[in-house]
Amino acid sequence: MKTYCLIVQYDGTDYAGFQVQPGQPTIQGELETALQKLGPNFIRIAGAGRTDAGVHSEGQTVSFRDDQLTVPVDRLPYALNSLLPRDIRVVESRMESNQFHARISAKDKTYRYQIYEGPFPNVFYQRYAYWSKESLDWERMSECGKLFLGKQDFAAFAASGSSVKTTVRTMYDVQVDAEHVLKTIRFTADGFLYNMVRNLVGTMVDVGLGRRSLREVESILESRDRRLASATIAPQGLFLERVNYS
Repeated sequence: MKTYCLIVQYDGTDYAGFQVQPGQPTIQGELETALQKLGPNFIRIAGAGRTDAGVHSEGQTVSFRDDQLTVPVDRLPYALNSLLPRDIRVVESRMESNQFHARISAKDKTYRYQIYEGPFPNVFYQRYAYWSKESLDWERMSECGKLFLGKQDFAAFAASGSSVKTTVRTMYDVQVDAEHVLKTIRFTADGFLYNMVRNLVGTMVDVGLGRRSLREVESILESRDRRLASATIAPQGLFLERVNYS
């Protein structure tokens, strides 16, 4: 069996997330439907990240195994894009070793969250950024981001009721960029818990609004209690930016 790898971009606004759900439009479902038209086998794909409803991707990586696709690997993006909705695009394809798996083989992932500040929502950013009517203290938010660096237990920032073996993750980098119209926060880690980025950003925004202190955030992190952290921020500002395998 051959192992294929695809890099996929998508606007997640009109989808119920990446993972297949019965009766719901999903990114995985659209990709598998398109692949089924290119060969005799049903192909189940694996994604590097199971992005939520409304979350976007610039660099989602998917892998699958098959030995009866007739389309050459370098032509797969063209063939798939002719079958996919306009808000999903395959931008790269390659062969990998049989040991490769989009999620298991990933060394780290980078998510980006975008925020727009202004007295009114911007028509052109509404699908791709969180709107803050109030100005945020980005210097304090940058200091807050530093609290999340290193190997730590992020249970306080995981969705309630999520079932994982461990809530410990290693955060390699948190970058805050407030120099442009769209402000961004980037997180790079060896893995992320369900809703973890949106929960971290929700807490950072509360710090930027003066609703929480840095000491309070430290206490929340140490508590491992989801009830103490801020509310999960809206999904439309979140992008899976890249997945690193090197």
